[in-house]
Amino acid sequence: MSITVRLAERRDLEAVGRLGALLMRTHYAFDPQRFLAADESGYAWFLGRVLDSRDGCVLVAEEHDGAIAGYVYAALEPLSWKELRGPAGFIHDVVVREESRRSGVAEALMLAATEWLRERGAPRVILWTAAPNEAAQRLFHRLGFRDTMIEMTMELDR
Repeated sequence: MSITVRLAERRDLEAVGRLGALLMRTHYAFDPQRFLAADESGYAWFLGRVLDSRDGCVLVAEEHDGAIAGYVYAALEPLSWKELRGPAGFIHDVVVREESRRSGVAEALMLAATEWLRERGAPRVILWTAAPNEAAQRLFHRLGFRDTMIEMTMELDR
């Protein structure tokens, strides 16, 4: 598949919102108590705010016909005493539409986001992945990420 990875523009927000809703539905299916239900317009609005940020970016994978096959949202994050870590780049989202998966789109997006973070001085890149998302974890390991934290959730019955 021939794609071009580029910075997202306002004209991409509808497609990115649909992909963000896909990401939300996937996570919600993993654990509906932990993750939010899908909200396409809300997530498009949220990512639209990132387009104006100096410390964050949304990159899209655009196919030769102009269709958006996927996106990645990355940002520079300051030192966090709460997370016990120094400054870092953070990959918040990477999602590829189902018909474009296993074609190298996610890898291309991840490499572009990592380079964007490197160019801005990030000393490391961190990401979180849903525990059941083994396909994503295989990709991240193949790209050189290592396991460092496990999030655990307990619901407090009221």
